[in-house]
Amino acid sequence: MNAVPGPGTNSGVTDVLDVLGVGFGPSNLSLAIAVEEHNARGGRPLRAAFVEQQERFGWHRGMLLPGVTMQVSYLKDLVTMRDPTSPSSFLCYLHSHDRIADFINTGTAYPTRLEFHDYLEWAARRVDHLVTYGTRAVAVTPVYDLEDTETVVAVDVALRDAVGSDGATRTVRARNVVLASGLQPWLPEGIERSERVWHTSELLPRLEEFGADARRFVVVGAGQSAAEATAHIHGRGDTEVHAVFARYGYSPADDSAFANRIFDPEAVDDFYAATPQVRDLLMSYHANTNYSCVDGPLIDDLFRRVYAEKVAGNPRLFVHRASRVTKVRVPDGRTDPVDLDVEFLPTGEAETLSADVVLYATGYRPVDPTGMLGEVGAWCRRGLDGELLVGRDYRVETAPGMRAGVYLQGPTEHSHGISSTLLSNTAVRAGEILASVLAGTHR
Repeated sequence: MNAVPGPGTNSGVTDVLDVLGVGFGPSNLSLAIAVEEHNARGGRPLRAAFVEQQERFGWHRGMLLPGVTMQVSYLKDLVTMRDPTSPSSFLCYLHSHDRIADFINTGTAYPTRLEFHDYLEWAARRVDHLVTYGTRAVAVTPVYDLEDTETVVAVDVALRDAVGSDGATRTVRARNVVLASGLQPWLPEGIERSERVWHTSELLPRLEEFGADARRFVVVGAGQSAAEATAHIHGRGDTEVHAVFARYGYSPADDSAFANRIFDPEAVDDFYAATPQVRDLLMSYHANTNYSCVDGPLIDDLFRRVYAEKVAGNPRLFVHRASRVTKVRVPDGRTDPVDLDVEFLPTGEAETLSADVVLYATGYRPVDPTGMLGEVGAWCRRGLDGELLVGRDYRVETAPGMRAGVYLQGPTEHSHGISSTLLSNTAVRAGEILASVLAGTHR
């Protein structure tokens, strides 16, 4: 490859990676393992590296609530659906901790979230040499072919360390970049996080920080995280919790066997081949497998708590069904309460709730990957709906002349279906991206 730096790049860059992964959650961790296993088998080795802005591996740490279980089978780990013989499987993790027999005896396919997170950390340590933590990608610049300045053959990625960099950057050159920037917490318009207004993503550290100072909570939201947070907070001594949501009640998640096929690898093929109209139908039909829904046993548990408190005449858990928050007044400091105006939708009747903390369990939104791509983003093609056009192999479709690959892990629900941001197809997707890179058609 004859290449010269593109505008704004470091002319001293000579070493070229085959793959640079930006972000190191489960998706790029799975890809790192796939690359490592490919290299160990021989053949043409790939040079890969990954960067992560967190100081250490972490996945939804704020919601690692005690006793809460995963909603996917342990077989949908980082590797098994790609390669059941991989030494980085959940079963190998259990074996290394001398817990296989005990796990089998639990009679479940769903480990606790704490245990699965420990598995992810264990797997991350196995490829620790491939990742640099505390490092953020801040810019991506095209690298043009020396003999054809209309052809982009690589990208230069400017990296900045979170600590001690004084704003300085260093540059890494790669033939392919895989963006896995994750999801960002979403709050309703006009609501900002503060000392008294939280998102579920920060629940556990916030509770530890506040200790017993927070006794009255309002939890806004009707999904799994909302119900889990409500149950956890309600279980802390004599805490008072008000759950507010627009539905009449928590809706059960559809985890039936046939519906769960929407998370199968084959379903990605079906979704990708479908027309936009059929894609919309599939998302609408099966939204209740993942969005704004709650596991049935947890719904039953919360209802029993409400009923038991009615019987005892000492209610602490209040469910404001068919309601919405219309206004939030947040005072300075921790002394005065947060006041919320809550409207009962069927009648329009309003009431004011006072709380020490308002917790929003309003989910997440994908991060637009073009925000950091800069000039490279101009090469990326979009559809009439404004969404990025993404190939079946998760490579962003680009204008002619762009030979460097830009791959997405996560923000592809519009093209690849409901499992894009979930663990269900993480292992298979990593294998597909690896195969695409190895094919060499995008370099």
